[in-house]
Parts: sequence; structure tokens; C-alpha cells
Amino acid sequence: MAWPSVFQRGTALSRFSHHHVVVFLLTFFSYSLLHASRKTFSNVKVSISKQWTPNAFNTTLELPVEIWSSNHLFPNTEEATLFLGTLDTIFLFSYAVGLFISGIVGDRLNLRWVLSFGMCSSALVVFVFGTLTEWLHFYNRWLYCCLWIVNGLLQSTGWPCVVAVMGNWFGKNGRGVVFGLWSACASVGNILGACLASSVLQYGYEYAFLVTASVQFAGGIVIFFGLLVSPEEIGLPGIEAEENFEEDSHRPLINGTENEDEYEPNYSIQESRTVAQVKAISFYQACCLPGVIPYSLAYACLKLVNYSFFFWLPFYLSNNFRWKEAEADQLSIWYDVGGIIGGTLQGFVSDILQKRAPVLALSLTLAIGALVGYSRSPNNKSINALLMTVTGFFIGGPSNMISSAISADLGRQELIQGSSEALATVTGIVDGTGSIGAAVGQYLVSLIQDNLGWMWVFYFFILMTSCTILFISPLIVKEIISLVQRRQAHILSE
Repeated sequence: MAWPSVFQRGTALSRFSHHHVVVFLLTFFSYSLLHASRKTFSNVKVSISKQWTPNAFNTTLELPVEIWSSNHLFPNTEEATLFLGTLDTIFLFSYAVGLFISGIVGDRLNLRWVLSFGMCSSALVVFVFGTLTEWLHFYNRWLYCCLWIVNGLLQSTGWPCVVAVMGNWFGKNGRGVVFGLWSACASVGNILGACLASSVLQYGYEYAFLVTASVQFAGGIVIFFGLLVSPEEIGLPGIEAEENFEEDSHRPLINGTENEDEYEPNYSIQESRTVAQVKAISFYQACCLPGVIPYSLAYACLKLVNYSFFFWLPFYLSNNFRWKEAEADQLSIWYDVGGIIGGTLQGFVSDILQKRAPVLALSLTLAIGALVGYSRSPNNKSINALLMTVTGFFIGGPSNMISSAISADLGRQELIQGSSEALATVTGIVDGTGSIGAAVGQYLVSLIQDNLGWMWVFYFFILMTSCTILFISPLIVKEIISLVQRRQAHILSE
């Protein structure tokens, strides 16, 4: 079993310049900041719910009765919670639609411009949503919905752009571990958002939105002036040019054929003789690439579970165990820690195996057991944090792999002859489909919790995790057979 060439004799590492490091860090922290602003909303849900309801929780608010009566949105916290779930759903639906559009736009315009515009504009919307409306004591459901729709569309520019930039700079050798480590950007953003929110929450939830929006806007300015979207911008050879000198350079980890030594030319979108003029492929052509649809459907189920933890975990801890909101925010960080470790280690193992699906299958199978365990967590913060980390490892890890390394594999497979103009489109399709599933899930979570309780929410998560395995089961079987055949061939050659 061969180690990825990125770890052999420093061959790939020797080609990494300071430009690669800067691109890695800029794309990493740009998406971290986008996720931090999303995490802020989930971390202040309890405070927002109190502000929107005229019940006993609000006796400490220093507002005249007539002003409060004219400004409250809901008669009780249950309706406020349902509306918060609706806002999550609205955001994710608009985010999903935006991903399909942003992927296509990103393949046709400068990725740096698109990413910078999305970050700065989204920061302004978050400021208006969480800070300005509170300062003005202006509460309106339709305004909140419209702002969150716009925010979803603007935030959708992030992921396809950063994955495409990373795909332009880092080749397939070691992509699993490089992208596994890099995809921790979402989890780091969650941690950053939780820390920022909990640090200023005592002054009011509006300041949590103010801090994250300000930092995100500053990050967008840095991206506009500092990000290089491809090596060709500074006269360096592209990754395809470098990999052409390596043996088996066009053999991807995502392969649409049974035989590893050849592929069917009938599926080719571009003939091998016509690589000289690279242009963006169509949305339909991207959907027809092997593996795109199965992984997109699988990611719809998995992102539903992952984002349910992302949006509802602090609320669940505060609501179910009666822990303080700031303590619940800080404790929820351990789910993201598990996702960071899981994404990196599972990406590393998939690089060694040169296959992704079997690693996903094992992790997701263990995730079902982790969900069962976490649903029965006692009212003990240490045990809860441990079980939360294990759950994040087996759910967040595969989610990071599909959205980053596997998306990059799909967007650079041999059937499109390494066209960099397909990468953002494919990433948008995979993440967009995932976001549709996540959007439906957020409303269902609030509905199930309100009518059946939290235990049934975990049963729902187990069902969705099982569906994830089901959608990629043909790829799992194919890749396991390929691994067995390769092992047998290796034994016979000795």
C-alpha cells in the first residue's frame, strides 16, 4: 500500500512555495469568518427568543410596557423557536439556490472578486439584521426573512470560490489530508463564532452580531487585495502542468469506471486533443460527471445532520439540560473539534488507500452508534463533551471530506481533462444539494422537537445517516472490489 507522494521524499512539499501557504491561510480564514457569522446566530437564539416574547423572561428588560407591547413578535417562546427554525430554513434554501448560481459565476468571473464581494456584502446584512434593528428597536418578521434570504445568497459565494482556488493550487497528491486539514475552516469558524458571541453576549446579542460582522468585512477587504486565485497569475505552472510529469497523473480518486487502468471515452466531455482551449462546462455536463449525483444526494442527508448540530446544539444544551447559554455555546465547540480531527485523519487514510468511499462508509456506520450514545448523554458536562467530540469525529469528518476533497476530485477527474473551469460548478452542485437537504432538515428538527421531543430528533438523525450510506453504496462496493483486486495483484506480483 503506497503512501501518497506528498509524503514521499518531500517531492510535493518541495513544490509548495510561500504562495501556497498564503493561499491556504487566506481561503481558510475567509470561510472561517463566513461560518463565524452563521454560528453567531445559532449561539444567540435563546437571547433573541427572550427579546421577541413578552413573558416572564423579559422582566429584566428596561423597556416601558407600551414600547415593549408594540415591539414583541410572538406571544410565547414556542412560537419564537419555531420562527427561528424557519429562519434557518429560509437561509439554507437561499444558500442552496445561491450555491448553484455562485458555482457557475465563479467559473466565469474572477474568483477573488466574487469571494470578496460576498464577504463584505454579507457582513453588512448581518449588521443590519442583528445590530441595527436592535439599536432601533425595530422588530419585523418580514424584514428578518428578507434579510436572511439575501444573506444566504451572499454567503453562498464563499464555498465554491475557496474550493476552486484551493483546487487550482493543490494537486491530487495528498489532497485528502491537505483538504481534510483545510476543511477544518468551517469548524474553526464555528469555534471563533462561539467564542466571539459568548465573550460579548453579556452586553446584548446585538454586539455579538456587530463583532462578527466587523471582522468578516475586514476579511473581505484583505481577500480583495491579497488572494491569488491560481499559480498562473504570477507566472507559475498550473497543477496540471506539474502533474503531467508524474506517473499516472490523470488517475483520480473518483473514477467512473470499473477498470483502474482505462476509462470509457464515451463519457468524455472534452476530447483529449482539445485541452488547449479550456472553457467552463455547462451545469448539465457537470451533473453527468461520474459520482456527482450520488455524492450530492448523500451530502444532502449528511449535511442535514451536521447542520442540525451546527444550528441547534447550543439551544439543545440550554433547553434540555438547563445550562447557561454562554456555557452551552462554549461546550458546543467540542463537536467542531471532533470534526476537525475526523476530517484530517479520514482524509489522510483515504490518501493512503487512494479511495474515499470505504473510509466514509466505516465512519458513517460508527456515526450511527455515536448518535445513539449522545442521545443518552447524562447531565454531566465532561461526559457530554466527550460524546459530542466522538459524534463530531464521525459526522463532521465525513461531511468535511465530501464538501472539500471529494468535490475537488469530482471537479478535476480525467473525464474533463483537468478543466479548472468545472471545479466551482461541481462544488456548487454538491454543496447546493447538501444545503437543500439541510434547509428541509432545520424546519423538520424544530417541528419534531416541538411535537415529539429531542429523542425523536436523534432517531431522525440516525435515519438520515443511514440514507447517506445508502446513496453512496454502489461507489462503496465498487471501490472495495477495486481495493481487493489491487491487493491480490500485489500479492501475485511478489
